[in-house]
Parts: sequence; C-alpha cells; structure tokens
Amino acid sequence: MTDILYSVADGVARIVFNRPEKRNALGPPQREQVMALLAEAASTVEIRAVVLTGTGRAFCAGGDLTGTAVPKAKVVGGTAAGVRSAQALIAAVLDCPKPVIAAVNGVAAGMGAQLALAADFIVASEQARFAELFITRGIVPDAGAAYLLPRILGLHTAKRLLLLGGDLSVADAERLGIVHRVVAPAELDAAAGELAARLAAGPTVAIGLAKRLLNHSLDADRVAAFDREEMAVAMNVWTEDSAEGLRSFAEKRDPVFRGR
Repeated sequence: MTDILYSVADGVARIVFNRPEKRNALGPPQREQVMALLAEAASTVEIRAVVLTGTGRAFCAGGDLTGTAVPKAKVVGGTAAGVRSAQALIAAVLDCPKPVIAAVNGVAAGMGAQLALAADFIVASEQARFAELFITRGIVPDAGAAYLLPRILGLHTAKRLLLLGGDLSVADAERLGIVHRVVAPAELDAAAGELAARLAAGPTVAIGLAKRLLNHSLDADRVAAFDREEMAVAMNVWTEDSAEGLRSFAEKRDPVFRGR
C-alpha cells in the first residue's frame, strides 16, 4: 500500500507515486490503486483538485516491466491486458471531473509522459523531461500516446517523438505551451500547491464541465460541440456556485465558491 501515498488537505487530494527504486514505474496493481483514488476524488464533494507527483528523481518511468519474460503463449493476452490497464489509467485522469495537476519532479517516460500530459496542468521542475522511448525498445507506443500527442503537440512533433524515440526537455515543453510553470526542484511542491489551492477555491462543477467540453472539443463537430455546451451551461445554472457568482457580481465583491 505504500507504493502509492494519498492525502487530502484543504480540498486538495495528493496522489504520490512512491517507488523511487523503480523510478516510480507503475505495474497493474499500482495503476488500479491510482484509478481507485481518482474515482474517490471524483465522487467526494470536499475534494476540489488533485495533484499527481512522484518521490525521488523520477515522476514516473512508465509501466513496470519486471517479470515480462513469460512464455510466448501468454504474451498476447498479457500484452492486451497491460495496454488496456495503461489506457484506463490515462482515461481516469482525462475523465476526472476535478482539475488534475501533474507536479513533474523528474523524468516522465512512456506511460508516465502520457500521465503528465493527460493532466489539466503541468508544473515542472527544472529537472523534468518527457521521454517517449517505445520505438527504441521495439514497442508500439501505448497508454494513449497516439491519441494524446497529436492533439497536444501537433502531428509532426508527435511523429518525431513516437517514431524516432525522442524526448522533450522541460525548456522545449515550456516553449510549446505544455507546461504551466517551471520552477527549481525545491519549489515544486509549493508551486503545485499554490495552483491546486487556486483551483480548489473555484467553482468546481463549472470547472469540471468546462474540462469535459474542452477534452471533447477536438473529437466533435461544431453542432455536437454547441449542443454539449448548451447542456453544460444548463446543468451548471442550478449549482450553488453559479448563484453565488451572480450574487457576488451584483454585490460587487469577490465570490466565495463552495464546490457545489
């Protein structure tokens, strides 16, 4: 259970990958635990933002490949299950209705890179790096890489990374607009905490609905996108935070949102 650390304070859930000896590589058991914690955060009203980070020198080195030398008869089924497990983890981050921040303390490789990119915000240490090394090991990119990277980086940058087995320095990631903020390693937790606190003080339902609209925007035509927007606006009108926002505007004061 200590492979994944979990804490909640001031409306912010922290999920910490705690396998520094394996550079925080996540096998199926750890992925299941992270998905369960994301589901708990999603369903708990008091939790209004989530931070993902790692201990040691790596954010997450991808999937834990320990023990993959199995008889060939088991390879196909095991590979399919592993791919689905990685995809489910990325989907859990994308679909979480609470804003998710990746505090990237070091290398984020393979599935770890996708895990960071799936987050809504990346706060990165100056030591961070985003590596896509599948092809260098003769492996087809997985964990949603071919879905996420073209949408986030553009098609040709995605091809450069995935077909040549490249990586992005934190400076490159910042230049491309992927990283929200780059800080010294010692300042990472504070910077991620500051952003998480800002999000946790926001109108949580409206943020979640806006996140959903944005994540679906590149897969929808204009008519479908407008229909989803209309539905989201109608849903949000009935929240306490929507009423508070209108009240505060009329009273010329800052709103106090409660995430409801």
